[in-house]
Amino acid sequence: MNNGGVSRASLDKQPHEVAAMFDDVAAKYDLTNDVLSLGQARLWRKAVARAVDARAGERVLDLAAGTGTSSLPFRDAGAYVVPCDFSLGMLREGKKRHPALPLTAGDATRLPFADGVFDAVTISFGLRNVQNTQGALGEMLRVTRPGGRIVICEFSHPTWQPFRTVYTEYLMRALPPIATSVSSNPDAYVYLAESIRAWPDQPGLAARLRSAGWERPAWRNLTGGVVALHRAYKP
Repeated sequence: MNNGGVSRASLDKQPHEVAAMFDDVAAKYDLTNDVLSLGQARLWRKAVARAVDARAGERVLDLAAGTGTSSLPFRDAGAYVVPCDFSLGMLREGKKRHPALPLTAGDATRLPFADGVFDAVTISFGLRNVQNTQGALGEMLRVTRPGGRIVICEFSHPTWQPFRTVYTEYLMRALPPIATSVSSNPDAYVYLAESIRAWPDQPGLAARLRSAGWERPAWRNLTGGVVALHRAYKP
């Protein structure tokens, strides 16, 4: 895949380096996301909640949950939600804010859960930070019950070419200085911008889901394809 000039040195971070990066931005992470997304992050979280459609009594695994903000709609719907993240700094910050949530440390490629225990698994803006994407999709399949669902919310590729050009310029030129003003670790957002550019497009992620064993993958574009919601089911 052509990375469009992306620095391989920036993208080839080891898992512990990525975890440390998120530890550093934990305190201001939610605020920074709201600013950098021009307020769209909250709308994206609402779209994820509708797509997961958690019901009372269901068990939901929320991966890359960070401080647990993304888990609150599932809890409020009456589901038992397990927020899971590999950044201990994020989890510590989440525990301060939401002490009742069962925040759990875990690696997406080696999940600390038994087979088939969740009705739904979801991950928002975290899958592209996992080095072994297929391994993570396979692990999510393993811990989901037969007939259960996966919902992935991830940055993607704008569908309108003129807008795609403007968006790419924003990522690589405007995002770093904005991050410098609101984030405790602006270098982390340079890495995130580069990882967004290198990520597969909508059909590419659907193909990865099929390859991992998920059925009926489909997606819906949000904000013109800046973000895509993918949904699929375990056979």
